[in-house]
Amino acid sequence: MMLHGLNRPTKVFRYVSLGALACVAGLLTAAPARADSKEKAAAGAVYEVETVLDVPYYDGPDADKIKHKLDLYLPKGHKDFPVLFFVHGGAWSHGDKNSPFGLYKNFARYWAGQGVGTVVTNYRLSPAVRHPEHIKDVARAFAWTYKNIRSYHGRPDQLFVCGHSAGGHLVSLLATDPAYLKAEGLSPQVIKGAILLSGVYSIPSNTSILKSVFGTDPDECRAASPICHAGPGGVPFLILYASADLQLCGKEPSEEFCRCLTGHKCEARAVEVKKRNHISIIAQARTGDDPAVQAIREFISAHCR
Repeated sequence: MMLHGLNRPTKVFRYVSLGALACVAGLLTAAPARADSKEKAAAGAVYEVETVLDVPYYDGPDADKIKHKLDLYLPKGHKDFPVLFFVHGGAWSHGDKNSPFGLYKNFARYWAGQGVGTVVTNYRLSPAVRHPEHIKDVARAFAWTYKNIRSYHGRPDQLFVCGHSAGGHLVSLLATDPAYLKAEGLSPQVIKGAILLSGVYSIPSNTSILKSVFGTDPDECRAASPICHAGPGGVPFLILYASADLQLCGKEPSEEFCRCLTGHKCEARAVEVKKRNHISIIAQARTGDDPAVQAIREFISAHCR
């Protein structure tokens, strides 16, 4: 491949930070996807990037015309490449795969240019829906990718899940709680590895900010917390957080989630990304010298051998 034992949520942090995230995420709401199918590769790329946009991954009677779609960023002319399945952030109530500032597109195009196909998916948001509908959509999109990526020359046996912020929560829940992939006829064992950028691993039941997303029932919030599903035999995890991250997503919760995974004999590594904040950790992850990119490259290479 070419590449240049907790059973309760962690302690509650000050959730004013999550409100700030929602404000920032409001700047990253959907813009219409472009109709072109091919794009010039970014500087330093090995491959030209081909895009396939707005692919429906769910066509049930309640399908959403916007949120039940995903985009593919593919290394043109390459075959049998590993794949990143990426889920955007936005406090479960904002955001879209089509960020007008190219936040997710730039990330996806970088990796496709390096020979790693990247899928960026939408999912329904609160308050229109509440948990577990977000994670059900992510499981549907992942299942579509697993079943169809071979048609685009990607390898379903080298499929990594990746997410930022709320997206980090969703992919970590996908990888730790087998119920959601089981509903799609799959198991977390088909996930090659999980890559989290400033994710959320514990959902509290005593904050009004998340009430419209998860409710306030303690049992439901525990069930929505990836840290409560860590167990033996899990997929490998790379947990990245910024040195100036939000409290909910920073050093303490990230390191605690890592300790919980390793305590259950799961492979996990937590890495602090210096000189980054909650947004720049993903916004700047698009060049070869970026520390988050370097950690992700090493992780993918190690698990594709």
